[in-house]
Amino acid sequence: MTSDIHDRLLTLDSHIDIPWPDRRDFQSGSPERQVDLPKLRAGGLKAVCLAAYIPQTRLEAGPRQQAWERVQAMLDVINGLASESVSVCSQVHALREAVAQGRVVVVPAVENGHALGGDLSRVDRLAASGVRYMTLTHNGHNDLADAAIPLPALGNERTLHDGLSSLGRAVIARMNETGIVVDVSHAAKTTMMQAVALSSQPIVASHSCARALCDHPRNLDDEQLRALRDRGGVIQITAMSSFLKPGAQGRASVADLARHVRYVADLIGIDHVGVSSDFDGGGQIEGWADASQTASVTEALCQEGFAESDLAAIWGGNFLRVLEQSEPR
Repeated sequence: MTSDIHDRLLTLDSHIDIPWPDRRDFQSGSPERQVDLPKLRAGGLKAVCLAAYIPQTRLEAGPRQQAWERVQAMLDVINGLASESVSVCSQVHALREAVAQGRVVVVPAVENGHALGGDLSRVDRLAASGVRYMTLTHNGHNDLADAAIPLPALGNERTLHDGLSSLGRAVIARMNETGIVVDVSHAAKTTMMQAVALSSQPIVASHSCARALCDHPRNLDDEQLRALRDRGGVIQITAMSSFLKPGAQGRASVADLARHVRYVADLIGIDHVGVSSDFDGGGQIEGWADASQTASVTEALCQEGFAESDLAAIWGGNFLRVLEQSEPR
């Protein structure tokens, strides 16, 4: 039965935002959250990457400092979730041990390299806070790189750096050295292709979909997917309707998510694809409205013809391989 398979899997969701300001309701649960401890337990979701999301602001001294202060405060909240039933882990062996002991695992992450406030030395401080991946950008260009979606309200033209800036290249090198995986979700294609060529470690797209099935600037095309594969990376197909299905075709479902997973698996191999929700950051599709409905994703993947060994790779194995390979030796 699918429910038995789901229970056996080490299920990991690679991208969930945390509500901000913090409401201190993760442990108790809240109808206003898509992800909290009760919903994780109900849905059999065993590990989650919680992202400190930093909105893109103008590239000026004051906003840069505010971004840095916000990411520190958010990471304090994420690390503060540790309890008898929740483990905050940055190393894969500790994550596996905690899951085996029946605890829910939280892995800290950062969404938007603007969090650094333009200061390379802060990469080390993020690593010290347990951060395991960071998206180079969000919507809007920043000091590191061009984004897939420029923001005219911030004065963005189509491109600012023609991909990575010199600072962005230095940041990637330091991320490689400190064990922070480079995440290219939200990055422009130029940024992504330069990052995959530059990084000494595999990269990920923690919440993106296949552009061949849905022509959205946030999605990865076949050339990008092959480049990701050739570097040993992973794309985590995400539960965002606008990335899964053209808007005129209506709201997406778990079947659409499974269809994107199948497309990527057939194109670049089962070892390079996973799933994510983008819950509490806009993600929500029919059948997966919050973490309590996670088993429906497993059901949809089974309907798409994936075997249990495939599901283990999709639901966490591939992403954890990248995290483990990137850990400092």
